[in-house]
Amino acid sequence: MITERTGLPLSIGISAANTHDSQGLEPLVRGIPPIRSRRGPRRRRPAKLHGDKGYDYDHLRKWLRSRNITPRLARRNIESSQKLGRHRWTVERTVAWLSGCRRLHRRYERKAEHFLAFAGIAVSLICFRRLGG
Repeated sequence: MITERTGLPLSIGISAANTHDSQGLEPLVRGIPPIRSRRGPRRRRPAKLHGDKGYDYDHLRKWLRSRNITPRLARRNIESSQKLGRHRWTVERTVAWLSGCRRLHRRYERKAEHFLAFAGIAVSLICFRRLGG
């Protein structure tokens, strides 16, 4: 899941339990819809992307830079993960909101597309509640 600064989900996806998180970064970034702006053209992508050490790969950094996204990824064996804490808590809070949905707490659905549909409904409800609905 990719969230914006305040924790609203921008893009969600599901994967198998045994796949690494870094493999899902590119489809999630591609799945971000155009963002409406009061002034100027629509933004097609975020300016920065914060991530933990699981996303520290050269090919991901190059791919993000090719799309004019500044990667703010913690480097393995160099930086502490605690610097990302102020950005990471918004994602953790959004995941906690998702875990409050009973149907998503355990995967009751057999088909992945059904589970993704329920996750989309849950994200829509989170956005509706957060934006004052």
